[in-house]
Amino acid sequence: MIPSEIIKKVRLIEIKTRHIVNNLFGGEYHSAFKGMGMEFAEVREYYPGDDIRAIDWNVTARTGKPFIKKFDEERELIVILMVDVSASGFFGTGESLKSDIMVELASILSFSAINNNDKVGLLLFSDRIEKYIPPKKGKSHVLRVIREMIYHRAKDRDTDIAFALEHIQRVLKRKSIIFLISDFWDVSFQQAMKLINKKHDLINIQILDKSEFSMPKVGFIKIHDAESQFSSWIDTNNRNVQSAITTQIKYNNNNFYAFCKKHKIDLISINTAHGYLQPLEQFFNNRMQRH
Repeated sequence: MIPSEIIKKVRLIEIKTRHIVNNLFGGEYHSAFKGMGMEFAEVREYYPGDDIRAIDWNVTARTGKPFIKKFDEERELIVILMVDVSASGFFGTGESLKSDIMVELASILSFSAINNNDKVGLLLFSDRIEKYIPPKKGKSHVLRVIREMIYHRAKDRDTDIAFALEHIQRVLKRKSIIFLISDFWDVSFQQAMKLINKKHDLINIQILDKSEFSMPKVGFIKIHDAESQFSSWIDTNNRNVQSAITTQIKYNNNNFYAFCKKHKIDLISINTAHGYLQPLEQFFNNRMQRH
């Protein structure tokens, strides 16, 4: 039986995120993904006024006449939320843990999807597949998705993004919109990310705490890696320590940003100290400008 405090928390998140969806992202979601459900219907001869981007060059070359591809717009999209539930998510130096922000973001995207009559699925992962809920429609389904994100406790502490991407690649039969929500404190996931982005629309959402961008100067502190369980004492006032930590953080993030840009993978970067509304709104605006 689900504890009453979990039910209460689900209800509070529903109220907060539905308000955001209804007041800020009502039409943005639909506009951002308009045309994503297009499915090939037939090839027909080109007529003046047709969009030249729809020309089927293979058929045109074979016949000697210009032909275009016709598409039918499907009524629904499939939205998959891939949420990192490894131990590093349960960290925060501000009002919220990274995992709390992940739940709220996933809730906003879920309610946006069902408002558009789309299906929503959930995959929770650490260095294993923790939970998979196949895509479905409806409010009751979305509330189940939110409940699982709050209630689930990961069996493992580490992160394996590549394994999760390979799994969802095998499961999904139709082109889908995949929101991958993580802090991306992992390595060797780039190849899996490139492969899945060829078939699906992958959108990375990186959640980082403000202290993960730079280390505050607070003297000697014991740092603890929640995933590896490794602990060590460091002097945060030491200039060399500060420089080494900041340099490594910038190097890792810049490499990740450059990778996403090179392979045309959308990236929403969120600092828990600054909130997620502005980056999310910017993402929707950028997507709308592409259509």
